[in-house]
Amino acid sequence: MVFANPAVAALHGFGLGFSLILAIGAQNAFVLRQGLRRSHVLAVALTCAVSDALLIAVGVAGFASIVSAVPGLVPVLTYGGAAFLIAYGALALRSAWRGGGVLTAAEDGAERLGPVLATCLALTWLNPHVYLDTVVLVGSISSKYEGARLAFAFGAMSASFVFFFSLAYGARLLRPAFARPSAWRVLDVVVALIMWAIAAKLLIG
Repeated sequence: MVFANPAVAALHGFGLGFSLILAIGAQNAFVLRQGLRRSHVLAVALTCAVSDALLIAVGVAGFASIVSAVPGLVPVLTYGGAAFLIAYGALALRSAWRGGGVLTAAEDGAERLGPVLATCLALTWLNPHVYLDTVVLVGSISSKYEGARLAFAFGAMSASFVFFFSLAYGARLLRPAFARPSAWRVLDVVVALIMWAIAAKLLIG
């Protein structure tokens, strides 16, 4: 047991949760892009935050033991996630090659909600690192907070909501820089490289 005080446990959970999702990754790059475009920002931020919260809840409830008991689950997630990341990276690189991306006065609604949410869910649920961070790591650490596991989980969940909503809505501060098509070319190249780097890490690791 580390701390049994609920307030301290919640604070530690928030710190751990925030640190795990702070690094730029496939999911964060997608949220940033949607925020810049003002395209279904609320839906994307809420989908990411709720997904994280569900995975954290599953981890704290002890599902990590089931994941370790089903060895075939890890390869499926790994290869499926890598294939999706490679394909998404290719699309981003094609977009950078073609160019033409620019912000307009009203981007929100320009993309259909269904495909946007499908991509958001795939980037979240097909990434094995998400399960390692939320289900396994957060779940295992929560076991140390005897009597305050719910508070710890609430803190970690709160971090996801704070981070994703801040990233999605804070992206508008960068909109002046992305009024130029060249900025979108650079962003798409960066997104492609991030996707492929994560895919390579999954396959090599």
